[in-house]
Amino acid sequence: MVDVLALSSSELDEHFLRLSFAVARRAVSHGNHPFGAVLVDQGRNVLIETENSYMPSHDSTAHAERLLATQACTTVAPDILRNATLYSSAEPCAMCAGAIYWAGIGRVVYGLSEVRLRRLTGNHPQNPTLDLPCRAVFGSGQRPTEVVGPLLEDEAAAVHEGVWGK
Repeated sequence: MVDVLALSSSELDEHFLRLSFAVARRAVSHGNHPFGAVLVDQGRNVLIETENSYMPSHDSTAHAERLLATQACTTVAPDILRNATLYSSAEPCAMCAGAIYWAGIGRVVYGLSEVRLRRLTGNHPQNPTLDLPCRAVFGSGQRPTEVVGPLLEDEAAAVHEGVWGK
């Protein structure tokens, strides 16, 4: 077990980002797309883990980050969210970035960039990527959202191996 209190800030980001990759792998084991998200408070406690939930209903809006943002803003106090970090296996799309912004989550760390995701998925009909970086979405808001990423991108890409079958 890792002592998260002993980790530096960069080690902490890598630790929790790898946890989001594990959640993404869990999503695949449940028949879903390989995306996962984890919310961590300022005290380094995991508050919420969500995986992509496209199946069984074919809900194209059931991205891990959007589901996490919805759960977070209905169960976690705004002052905690303001200082929390959302770790995402991939860069939040425009929809998810908007949900994160509206939930009031103050920081995002992601693994796989949207650009690299598009190279992996090609024209897959279940993942029509948007060429709109999350930084652009957050940058248009009235309050700051710190963004770190891509980080550990090769590890993040490995989660997608054999999934999309372009």
